[in-house]
Amino acid sequence: MTELPPHVLFYDGVCAMCNGIVRWMLRVDRGHVFHFAPLQGKTAELARKRHPDFPRHIETVVYLRDGEVFLRSRAAALAIRELPYPAKALSWFRFLPRWLTDFFYGIVARTRYRIFGKYDHCPLPPFEDRARFLP
Repeated sequence: MTELPPHVLFYDGVCAMCNGIVRWMLRVDRGHVFHFAPLQGKTAELARKRHPDFPRHIETVVYLRDGEVFLRSRAAALAIRELPYPAKALSWFRFLPRWLTDFFYGIVARTRYRIFGKYDHCPLPPFEDRARFLP
């Protein structure tokens, strides 16, 4: 893979909550704007090589938009902003101070396995959506 799509959302592939959010985004992203890739995969390794600010840890969502890397609550807000209404309305939190939204993001990130669970391996996406998933 030489070129990455313009909108790639990297997520923790074994996190049950993260996979649920990806499934939700698949339903609401009617324009098929996003591609998805697990942070544990080859596409994430490629992105790490190309973008020095791409994190090595798997505690955060990463939104790679046109070659620019966004992390944590900023990544979530900007990704949601690309979705159609009414989902797009959830991006209102991008107007809050980042220190505040990242604080709450961190609480969720630290407790996500305990609350929502963890898979042994990254689940396969639905057959009809597999073209939107990168290795």
